[in-house]
Amino acid sequence: MSLRGVSVCLFLLLNFRGIALESVSISPDNLLVITVATRETEGFQRFLQSAKHFNYTVKVLGLGEEWRGGDVANTVGGGQKVRWLKNEMQKYKDREDLVVMFVDSYDVIFAGSPNELLWKFSQFNHKVIFAAEGFCWPDRSLAEKYPEVISGKRFLNSGGFIGFAPYLYQIIQQWKFKDNDDDQLFYTHIYLDPESRENLDITLDHKSRIFQNLNGALDEVVLKFENGRVRARNIAYDTLPVVIHGNGPTKLQLNYLGNYVPNAWTFEEGCGTCDNNLLDLSQLQDEEYPRVLIGVFIEQPTPFIPEFLERLPSLDYPLSKISLFIHNKEVFHEVHIQAFWEKHKETFPSIKIVGPEENLSHGEARNMGMDFCRQDPECDYYFSLDADVGITNPETLRILIEENKKVIAPMVSRHGKLWSNFWGALNTDGYYARSEDYIDIVQAKRVGVWNVPYITEVYLIKGETLRTELKNKNMFTLNGGDPDMIFCKNVRDKGVFMHISNRDEFGRLISTDKYSTTHLHNDMWQIFENPVDWKEKYIHENYSKIFDEDYFEQPCPDVYWFPVFTEKMCDELVEEMENFGDWSGGKHEDVRLAGGYENVPTVDIHMNQINFEKEWLHFLREYIAPVTEKLFPGYYTKAHAVMNFVVRYRPDEQPFLRPHHDSSTFTINIALNNKGIDFQGGGCRFLRYDCKIESPRKGWSFMHPGRLTHYHEGLPVTKGTRYIMVSFVDP
Repeated sequence: MSLRGVSVCLFLLLNFRGIALESVSISPDNLLVITVATRETEGFQRFLQSAKHFNYTVKVLGLGEEWRGGDVANTVGGGQKVRWLKNEMQKYKDREDLVVMFVDSYDVIFAGSPNELLWKFSQFNHKVIFAAEGFCWPDRSLAEKYPEVISGKRFLNSGGFIGFAPYLYQIIQQWKFKDNDDDQLFYTHIYLDPESRENLDITLDHKSRIFQNLNGALDEVVLKFENGRVRARNIAYDTLPVVIHGNGPTKLQLNYLGNYVPNAWTFEEGCGTCDNNLLDLSQLQDEEYPRVLIGVFIEQPTPFIPEFLERLPSLDYPLSKISLFIHNKEVFHEVHIQAFWEKHKETFPSIKIVGPEENLSHGEARNMGMDFCRQDPECDYYFSLDADVGITNPETLRILIEENKKVIAPMVSRHGKLWSNFWGALNTDGYYARSEDYIDIVQAKRVGVWNVPYITEVYLIKGETLRTELKNKNMFTLNGGDPDMIFCKNVRDKGVFMHISNRDEFGRLISTDKYSTTHLHNDMWQIFENPVDWKEKYIHENYSKIFDEDYFEQPCPDVYWFPVFTEKMCDELVEEMENFGDWSGGKHEDVRLAGGYENVPTVDIHMNQINFEKEWLHFLREYIAPVTEKLFPGYYTKAHAVMNFVVRYRPDEQPFLRPHHDSSTFTINIALNNKGIDFQGGGCRFLRYDCKIESPRKGWSFMHPGRLTHYHEGLPVTKGTRYIMVSFVDP
């Protein structure tokens, strides 16, 4: 049934101009919503979207005109709204059948239908109803003049009121003040006059049956999910308000409610508005794509920087439309930036690099990067990207642009953690507070595009927005403090929404908390802090096939051969050992051992000598133990090893190793370089089976029993240098 086809029967007695009207039938066609907006902000668009959802008829006053009503967000004002409304109501002053509702727009959403509104209006049995709140504003001295209220909010709020058109006209035609005088004070004086209150039949919505003002009532309002719908429920009075007003300092709470009410997200349907107003880039030619400036910020020593930088030219976006601004604060990373520039200086139209010699603060660097886009009229988007963000989805930039938001961030979090790049709420001091839905959003139990108060690390901003609402070039440094918090506050203060999307998997945050730069290849030590990135960089791409496709070989009885390390891991481990340089010399006397004697000595360096033993044992547990249990069913390893070392074989140093047993339940032996390229000869022979393995593959590991059955020897290296990594597991 159409909403407009339904009539609401109102049984009331009107006494207007001496005319008695009984049993008046009011159709939703005779309901008019009037609002004021000078700019089409995102709050205004949200208001219209909620009105459209319920099929309200809305008249907007003031669009495109200059606002002269004062700074109503921080002080008194708003009289200009009354002046505009006064002029508009001239048209309806004789429409006795018309119900008019006035509401603000930037901070208002509809939660119920016109039918529900009119039914609730009829239950009041009054001609005019104003919203109510718990604060007497703007003149607290008037509080005692208000009628006593046994239950509910006592004081008038002018952000929403409803009534028959002739009655509202009688109220508003009394306005004779300035545009920057206070509208709420004007309505308050009329209401507090007993004669006016009686003659105009005015009351307040004390229990939020129609109007819910959030200021002073945040603890009273919760979301109610039921039968595919979501409402804001006032639990203090057990009411379901039709109009939600984020008055005063409650804009963020309204934004939170607006993520759900009226149809933005439900458990049954998910996001109901995510596909509204999307852009489609799929039909564009490369030269038609928007121009993007990517601002890259390396503000502290950060692991996996080369991998981070190489993801930039891997984005699924025309590189001819991407320019780079790179701020690097760390001398440690200059070698990485230089290598990237040498490789890709012709890949992008321009690369601007600002190094540590400029001594820019975090905020100053971000101001500079953002202003490069702001000052360029051809810059369509600014994509800010911190170095601790691993963007693994190459379509990220395209996806964010197609979302068509002024400011939007891809949701990323640390692996296995709740630490992400957004806050769902703020406390009273403007710092982090956990919203009710934060965990569900981070864990993708609720998927959508969310209006949030704080984003960081990575986000996309329209260039047009930077040149209009966010045109201040000091967005990150105004008033001091944390640059990201300052930026987000400035964005919020301009009425610009910040969105976070978890509709796609975009990547993850890199932990920098315990990153040390004291080694040659520091990323090797990141197996605990950043296990996913460590695996991507150092574990062989075919490792998972061991389990999925039986991707291993058995060159000798109970000797298995499988991929485990990337070439990068092999090279860096060798380089780390050579950089350390304290090779044992291959003698029986060995002070590193508890007994001081090695029966079968090699030229080697132990993992504990380079402070890598803890990380290596974790590698054994994570990557070797599962292989052991697959290849030797029924044996469950503790993956403990005392002897973990890199061996070096050279013709003029130690070319081979005599036959021996290993002091282990099983041994792994990983080839760290290439036969035929780095060395000649070498290999391993198992004497019991007279079985040789003479062509080990770089990054592949042998696994064989250590005691009793697999007596073996190292075959002579005839040229070059051979490196292997050995662990005696479960000694």
